[in-house]
Formats: sequence, C-alpha cells, structure tokens
Amino acid sequence: MLKKVLKGFGIFLLVTIIALAAAPFLFKDKIKEMIAKTLNENVNANIAFEDVDLSLFKSFPQAHVTIDKLSIINKAPFEGDTLLYAGETNVTMSIKELFKGENEAMSLESFSAIDGVVNIIFNKDGVGNFDIALKEAEEKKPSESKPFSLDIQKYGVENLKFSYIDEGSNMKMVLDSIYHEGKGNFVAQKLDLETKTTAKLSFEMEKTNYMKNVGISLDAVLGIDLEKSKYEFKDNKVLINQLPLEFNGFIQMVEAGQTYDLTFKTPTSDFKNFLGLIPEAYSGDINKVKTTGQFTVDGKVKGNLTETTIPAFDIKIASKNASFQYPDLPKSVKNIVIDTHIINETGVMNDTYVNLNQLSFSIDQDVFNAKATVKNIAENALVDAELKGTINLANVTKAYPVKLDKPLTGILKADVKTKFDMKSVETSQYQNVQNSGIISLTGFNYEGPEIAKPFKINQASVAFNPNQIRLNQFDAKTGSSDLQVNGTLDNFYGFMFKNQILKGNFNMNSTKLVVSDFMAPTTTTSDEGKKTTEAVKIPSFLDCSITAKAGTVVYDNLNLKDVSGNMVIRDEAISLNNLKMGIFGGSIGLTGTVSTKGNTPKFDMDLGLNAVNIAESFSQLDMLKSIAPIAGVINGKLNSTIKLSGDLQNDMTPNLKTLSGDLIGQLLSTTINEKNSAMLTTLSSNLKFIDMSKVNLNDVKAALSFKDGKVNVKPMDIKYQDITVNVGGTHGFDQTMNYNLKFDVPVKYLGNDVNNLIAKLTPADQKQITSIPVTGLMTGNFSQPKLNTDLKQSTTNLTTQLVKMQKDKLVNQGTSALGNLINGTKANTSGTSTATDTTKTKPTPKEEIKTKATDVINGWLKKKKKE
Repeated sequence: MLKKVLKGFGIFLLVTIIALAAAPFLFKDKIKEMIAKTLNENVNANIAFEDVDLSLFKSFPQAHVTIDKLSIINKAPFEGDTLLYAGETNVTMSIKELFKGENEAMSLESFSAIDGVVNIIFNKDGVGNFDIALKEAEEKKPSESKPFSLDIQKYGVENLKFSYIDEGSNMKMVLDSIYHEGKGNFVAQKLDLETKTTAKLSFEMEKTNYMKNVGISLDAVLGIDLEKSKYEFKDNKVLINQLPLEFNGFIQMVEAGQTYDLTFKTPTSDFKNFLGLIPEAYSGDINKVKTTGQFTVDGKVKGNLTETTIPAFDIKIASKNASFQYPDLPKSVKNIVIDTHIINETGVMNDTYVNLNQLSFSIDQDVFNAKATVKNIAENALVDAELKGTINLANVTKAYPVKLDKPLTGILKADVKTKFDMKSVETSQYQNVQNSGIISLTGFNYEGPEIAKPFKINQASVAFNPNQIRLNQFDAKTGSSDLQVNGTLDNFYGFMFKNQILKGNFNMNSTKLVVSDFMAPTTTTSDEGKKTTEAVKIPSFLDCSITAKAGTVVYDNLNLKDVSGNMVIRDEAISLNNLKMGIFGGSIGLTGTVSTKGNTPKFDMDLGLNAVNIAESFSQLDMLKSIAPIAGVINGKLNSTIKLSGDLQNDMTPNLKTLSGDLIGQLLSTTINEKNSAMLTTLSSNLKFIDMSKVNLNDVKAALSFKDGKVNVKPMDIKYQDITVNVGGTHGFDQTMNYNLKFDVPVKYLGNDVNNLIAKLTPADQKQITSIPVTGLMTGNFSQPKLNTDLKQSTTNLTTQLVKMQKDKLVNQGTSALGNLINGTKANTSGTSTATDTTKTKPTPKEEIKTKATDVINGWLKKKKKE
C-alpha cells in the first residue's frame, strides 16, 4: 500500500514538475501580448523590449516574469531622447493569474528594475518629456482595458540613474547609483511603507557645479494615505555624506501642486556634523577628528508648490567657537564661527535671500573673516560681500587633509569689498560694479602635472577699484624664465560666476623666457593602456591682449634677442602682431597666428628677414633647411619675406610635411664655398669655362613657392663675369631635384681654334657671332647630382656655321678672281700655264666641317687641361 502511495506521489510530483517547466512555453506569448498591449494602448512613445521570460521556479509559488532591455524613447518634441531604459525588469504574480480570461486583469504582487535610466527633461517652453500618456487612455474608465492591476507588496530598483534637466532655468540634477527598496500593502488605502535608499547626488545650475557625487542615504517609514495622496515622515534617518538629519511633517499632492509642512534638524550638535558635509575623499576619517563646539542645521518648509509659488522656508546653519584637529596633522583650525540664514517669507521665488552674517576661523595667528548677502535671486541676484584676513597657505595642509602632490606655500592677504548685480556682470556693465580693496600673494610655490615646471610667484597684487580690477604686480619665475606682468581684468566676475571668457589687457616684461618652461604636452592613457602625448592647448577661456618685451627668448634651439611685439589670445589661438626679434646677426619681423582649436594645431605666418646670416639661419632652422639647403654653400646675408602655413607637432614645432607658402629673397655680400656642394662641384667639372668661386650672387633675387614637400624656384639670372646663367626648376624636401640651366656663353671661352675661325671672318660677320646658347639639366639629389648639357652639340653647330661662312667667303673670292681673269685684268707673266696636281683629293665640305669641329673641341679641352 505504501509503495502505491509513494509511487502515486512520485508520479504526481513528476507531472507537476513537468507542468511547471512547460507552463512558460504555454503562457509566454500571452504575457508578451499583454505587456505590449498595456504599453502601446497607454503611451505615445516608441516602446521596445528584447524578450520576455516566464519562470515558475524562481519565486514559486508565484510566477516570475522578466522583461529584457525595456526602453521608452520619446517622440517629438523630444525626438530620440530616452525617457526610460531598464536592462532587466522583473514582476511576480500568483500562478493563478496566468489562467485568467482575456478581459480579466492580472494582479501584480511585486516588481524590480536593474541597471535602469530615467531622464526627466523640461524644455525652454516648459514642456516635459514624461507627458506621453495617450488622450484616449486618459479618457477611459478605470474598468476599461485594464490588462494589469497592482497588488504590490514589495518593489525595488538596483543601480538606477535618474536625471532631471530644466533647460529653461539651466538646471541639472542627477541621482546616480540609486539602490531603493520598499515594502507595504498597496491594496490598502492607508499603509506604512518601509523604504531604504542610497544614491549619489550631483547638482549644477547656470553651468556652476554645487554638488558632485554627494552620498545620500535614507531609511524611512512613510505613512501613505492613497485616498488623500498624503505622505508623512514617521520614522526616518537621513545622511548627507555623513551629516545626519531628521524630518518631521508631510507632503501632500493637491490639485494645484504639492503642499509641504516639514521641519528638519540635526539630531546632534557636534561640530563633526559640519565635517560630515564634506565628501570623505576630501575630509578623511572624521570619526578620529578632535572637535569642540557645536554645529546645527535647523529648518522649516511650509506652503504650496505651484506654477507660481514655492513654500516659504527658513534654514539656519550655525556654529560658535568651534575647532577641529586631525590626529596626524600638527595644526588645528580654531575660533570657527558660522552664522548663515537662507530665507523665503512670501512664497515668491525672487524673495529668497541668503545672509552669510559671519564666517571666520583662525590657524595659528592668522585670522580670516567673510560676510555676504545675496538677494533677488531669481531675477537679478544682488551680491554684497566682504573678505578680510590672512592665510598662510603652508598651514592649510598642516591643518586639513588636502591631498596635493606638492604642498602649497605663500601668504595670501585680502581686504576687499564688492557689490554688484548679476545682470551687469552678464552684460558687461561694469560701471554698476563697486569694488574696493586689495588681494596680495607672496612666496607662492606650486607644481603639478598640468604645468611644465614648478611655478614660483614672488609677488602678486590685485587691486579692486571702482569699475575695474587691476593687476598691479605679478613677479614670477618658472624654470629659468622670469615674468613681470601688470594690466587690467575686464570681466573677472563674469569669469568667476557665469563661466564667461576672461578678458584683459596686460604688459609683460622678461629678461629671459624659455618657451619649454611653459609648454608641457599632457600625456593620456587609452583604454588599451597605451600612452599618447597630446599637443599643448591654448586656453579657451582667455581673450586678452599682451604687449611683451623680452631680452632673450629661447624657442627650441634658437636664441632670440630683444623680442618685442603684441599678442592677442582669443578663441584658442594666438595672433602675433609686429613681433620683432634679433637673431642670426640680423633681425626678423613676424606677423601671424597659431591656433590649437581642433585636433591638430595650425599656424599661418608672414616673416620678414633683414640681413640675417645665411649659414646660421639655413642650418639651425629645419624649415629653411628643407626649403633651400644652401647652408655651408653660400656665405653672406639675406633679406627675405616668407609666407608660410602648416600644421604644428605636439611640441609646437612645424610639421615640415605640411608646409606651404612663398619665399622672396635677396642675397647680400655673398661668397660661395664650391667644395661644400656636390652640385657646384659637378657644374665646375662639366663646364670648364666657369669658376664657381668667382660667381657673383650679390643682389641676386630669388622667388620660390613650396607645397606638399616640393619647392618650385622661378627662373632667375645669375652673372659670372660676362656669362649670364638662367636657373629654374624644382627640388623636394627629400633633396631630390630637377633644375633647368641656360647659359649664354661668349665664343671667346670656346678656345683658340674657334676664335681663329672667327678671326678669318669679316668684321661684320664677327659681330653676328659673339656667344652661343648652352642648356643643361641637373637631376639626382643634392649629394649625388647628375648634369647633362648640350655644350658639345652647340660647339659643333657653331663650328659648322663658321666653316660654312669661310667657304662662302672663299667662293666669293674665287668668283671675284675669275671675273677679273675673264676681264683680262692680270695675265700670267711667265707665259706658261700652271699644271693642276691631280694626285691630291680635296675633302668634301661635310668632312671639312667635322674635322674643324673636332679640332676646335680637342684644342679647347687640351688647353684647359694644360692650364
């Protein structure tokens, strides 16, 4: 009997397990259809989910439904914005809910979401992206089309990011890493909801960050009255970072908005509560800090939040005669007084005001005091502030655990009063700003990864005058560079409070300025662990003019003397105006721009070179060396104008592969070192009639252009005694070349044989033959040049011409003699005839020309060899 019972139970259990395993396949499509129907019938948005999974094992005896990658994407006017995303959404319900009919609502008992994102956005017109409910769905009666009903007992979210953005007020609040869970019987109209929440809060307004990743935790029991939409704080504990607070009162949803009646305060008054406001990364372990005195936060909020009003509130933050000292630091902060009120008595946002009645503290003998009021916050904030006191910066790290790579040093003194309104700051109406006092800094030393070398400010002084802030003195040193600066700041408050561009006009002097002392390319590490060096960036927040003078400026391997000019820094670029400097035994004038806007720094310059030493400039400047490799070949001076542009490398030196521009130059007092140039040596060995060391380059003007690594030299004439040489062509930055040479060679340089032939011509014919053209082509590269000329052919042509002219002369003479004979002018006196020697054959004209040409060339070459 027992065996039959056990066997029957085993069969029942097996059938049950099979049924539980098979059920998901039977009901999965039904659940999918109901989810899609619920979403699509109720919201005007693009809905998507990857898959739906049903399990009867995970939360037996309830059914467990998992929705993968659920997303709700807005339509216009928030086209493409994500309203909600959940990597995984889980709901549980009774198994019997699966067997309900098509028109019966399924009751959900719990839900949770993992790795979610919620974005609430109000645009500038005040429209919210969460208003996606379809009008048809809103108009339906509660009994109509209700696939799901809520019988929630438990809910939770894990790792949710909630963002609230108000574009109209330029405000953004983010609650990140939210972990929240709640338990309560939502079937009842009145219930106590037990909640636990942790999150990180960030808040910014008008691009000013007020809180960043501030830790928040809340354990609370909320009394909920669903019928009246009223939520009451019953038993709660709040931590803002490590500052504890307690809330009492309620929030109620009403037709016009929300009604608040809340009070809150710190449950203890220990000054450690104040340190608890500061993120732990910056405050250390406050449990070990020795404190005296009190710190209290006490506030109340009462009234209605509607479209036109806010609740009235009064928040007091106070501390008297407090102090703190960290156990491992030598100094303490004493005599701390904080007296602050944040008040709104009318419910009108613009009537909110902040009174910082007193903030003071002392470290050793140094005392610092501040007070301020801020009114008219919503429309045009009015600020009235005073700062007075002394801070020894070296004591800051000795009294507070500030994490710095290198400790600060220096004495900061302030005695300043200022009064201004934010609209005047925004519109640069600085005549409405009232300032007085001075801030000074002495003996300040700082070093960090963002600067190239340690920076020392010997003395700095800023005067706050009516309508203007003036930098009276700035005396600093970094590396081997020194700086002395003074000038004015035009919109200091706009820069400080409104993230505006910092404008100013300055005068700068330096005895020595080493550019590398200020430019340290930053190094970043990629996701693959590779380190890359980024180019130096000109600050985007600067818009200033600097008139500069420097005795010596060291840039790369160059020493510039007596540098002066004007620089305008604007829009991540520097414009150089009439910059003058002494270098290479002459001077250079420079006008142009350098821009670091974009991924690749670029430059565009006009240079004027005046009497610079050719050997020095063309050997020390890689740019000139590539354009014209004449260093060591030509000695003397150069006047030149150069227009060039291109990209800059990370060290702010030109990328030669990207250079383009034009150069026009004039040579002065030059000599040639033929032996230092393979090209000139090749010319001398092939053209015997030219001595390259005697070529005259004085006042030679050259014009060339360059682009894509190739230089084009416009044809120019060079004189050698009475020979004119026309040179033009191209060469590359890789030293390859292709030059055309044209010589106008006087015939006197072609040897005695040619000149003897010419001497036999009539004076009129001699005047027709004074020189011959010779062309040449120089190829190869500057170290291994190749020269081809038509000198031999030109000489042959000349010889042919001369022989023909002589032949014509002889023919003319014979014709004249024959005529005389016929006319009986002169007879043979001997009375006998002269016999012709027929044993010798007269050469043909062609053979005679060839022989003459060969004799001329050989004679000319032998003569040069002998010489």
